[in-house]
This record gives sequence, C-alpha cells and structure tokens, in this order.
Amino acid sequence: MSLFSIFYYLLLSFIYILAIPYLIFKSRNSKYRQAIPAKFFLKDNIPFKENGVWFHSCSMGETKAIKPLIENYLKNANISVITNTGFEEAKKISSNVRYLPFEIFLPFWITKQKVLVVMEAELWYLLFLLAKKKGAKTLLINARISDKSYKSYKRFSFFYKKIFKNIDKVFAQSEVDKQRLEELGASNIEVIGNIKLAQLPKVNFELEKPTQVVITAASTHENEEKLILNAYKKEQGKLIIVPRHPERFEKVDLLIKEFVKDKDISYQRYSIKEDFKSDIILVDKMGILNDIYAISDVVILGGAFEKIGGHNPIEPAFFNCKIISGKNIFNQKSLFDCMKNYYLIQNDELGEYLNNLEDLEKPILTKAGSIEPIIKEINRWL
Repeated sequence: MSLFSIFYYLLLSFIYILAIPYLIFKSRNSKYRQAIPAKFFLKDNIPFKENGVWFHSCSMGETKAIKPLIENYLKNANISVITNTGFEEAKKISSNVRYLPFEIFLPFWITKQKVLVVMEAELWYLLFLLAKKKGAKTLLINARISDKSYKSYKRFSFFYKKIFKNIDKVFAQSEVDKQRLEELGASNIEVIGNIKLAQLPKVNFELEKPTQVVITAASTHENEEKLILNAYKKEQGKLIIVPRHPERFEKVDLLIKEFVKDKDISYQRYSIKEDFKSDIILVDKMGILNDIYAISDVVILGGAFEKIGGHNPIEPAFFNCKIISGKNIFNQKSLFDCMKNYYLIQNDELGEYLNNLEDLEKPILTKAGSIEPIIKEINRWL
C-alpha cells in the first residue's frame, strides 16, 4: 500500500476511536440497532464468499434501480448497502446481503470477487483499492456529479483522482457528467443514460380510485406536511400524505389532528381504515407508494421544500400524475432532466398552484437509460 493509503487508514482509525462512544449511544436507537453494530463493529456481518459479482449501493432508491441488473446474476450476486432501507430492499432481491463495513475493516473483510459494481456516488477509497488489489474488475455505474456537489468534488479533486485510479470503467448518466468525471480523473467512461429509467414502476395492489381529484403529498419531511396542510383546501380534492420516514408517522398524525380539529375536514389513518373515503388520509404503511400514484391526479413531491435534495419524480410521472415540487432538487436534477412538464415552485406559491390544478400539464418522460452495456461489461470478466 502507498504512503497515502497508510496515512488515510491511520486517520480513519483515529476518527473511529473518537467516535466509538457516540456509535454505542446511537446503536441504542431502534432505527440503528442492526446497522451500526454491523457497519462499525462487524456484528453478524461476515465477509462474502469469493468469486462472486459484488453489487454495492447506498439506499432503497439505488437498490431498486439495480434490481434488474442483479437479477441477471442471482446465483453469484453479493449485495452490500449503507442504509436500513437499502438493506430491507436488497433482502427482497437476495438473502446474500451485508452492510458495508466502515473502511478500516475492509482490509480484513473484503474477499476476492470477479467484479465489483458500485452505484452512483459511493466513492469509498479503500473499497475500490482493496477490491482491485484482490483481483476484481471495478465498475462505477449511473455515475453523476450534481451541480451542487460539483464545486465540492473539484475542491478535493486530488483525492478523487486517487479513487478513480482504481476504477476500471465508468458508466455515466450524461455527457455533462462524463466531462466532470474526466476532470476528477475518471477514464474509460461510457454514457448510457440514467438506469433508474430502465426499470419503470409497477403496481402491486390495485386500489380503488376516488371520484374526486386525488392530491398525494409523497415522501414528505419535517416542516413539509405543515406547509402542505396550510396550502390545502377541501374543495381542491382529497389529500393523501405519505411521510418519507415511518418513525415520523405519529408526529404527522398529531399535526393533522391539530389541523382538522376546528374544520369541516374528515381525517383517517390508512393503517386503521384501508380506504380513501376521508378528505385527508395519512398513509402510515410502507411499500404502497406506487399503488397510490396509480390513483393520484397530482403529486406534491417532498424533500425539495426543505433542503433535502428532492425525491424521484420518475415514478409519479410514469403514472401521469401532475408534479409539483420545491426548488431544492439538487439530488434529483438528473432525473428531472429526463422529463418535461413539472413545476418547481417557491414554498409560498403552493396554495396558488393547488387552486389552479386544472391548468397544470402532465409530465412526459423523455430519456431512458439501459443496463445492457453494463451486463455486457460484467460478462467480459466472468
């Protein structure tokens, strides 16, 4: 290993030692009870068997996107993730799933693999270095550099050059991404579009569509439900609220109850009564968002009225839902660029847009990526 690698490893080790008390404290939270011990203490987190095709993604969205790719190699697929939701999603594809350990454990944890396939921005230095040292061909897929993160990447370009030195092939989303990746030291780049559009969403359960206009507030975060409720009027249609994180269901329930208590507006929790007869419905059940999109006319897409970065607009667009979102879509800009007719508004404009829903146009998908070039590349090394 190089002098830089040794310095990097020692620095991470020092940070890890300092963080141990905090990690132990956080692991007491039910949300992190499995993830933190697995990632930072290797609890129930054994290495993969050798000579597989190793797929790594971060969260639920990225794991969903690479599902069609993984399904081509199920017998030999190893899947690692970062987040709880990513782990749960990966478990639906294969039982052979791990949390990716913190980098200081990777020298002892990584086994020899035929190919390492890493999704989007999971640029871990030791991950690529050690996988390649142990004989794997390393691929970065669906690569992109967002407008917001571009300056940050440039500032640390010396570090990213070292990462890209250990990546054999990059599949980029666009020509702009290719140019930016080349500036950071990437080579052997092929533009194939956004592979999140290679697998279009499906309905799991056919729900009965109400006769009124259905407005779905999807993947909402802290403060966004309040903004949406304050902009909502009963005559606009039914309002279905689907918070992004299940641990917020109780808090959002109390917020809605406070909102409706002095109004002629009915309210229900979907987990108690699984229909859409009330004026406002809180969907406190996971895994049915696409089913709800299928009965929706309008989607207020969360994560962009606060500085979260936005959420995937492709799914509601596929179901012909008119899309309203905030300005903070910096994590999803590449997906919004794959469609026409959507509305990114200031927070104080939401009421006006909800009052004029009939004037809004439905979105049109204009770009689609392909996983075929990735499959071809993987097959070269099997």
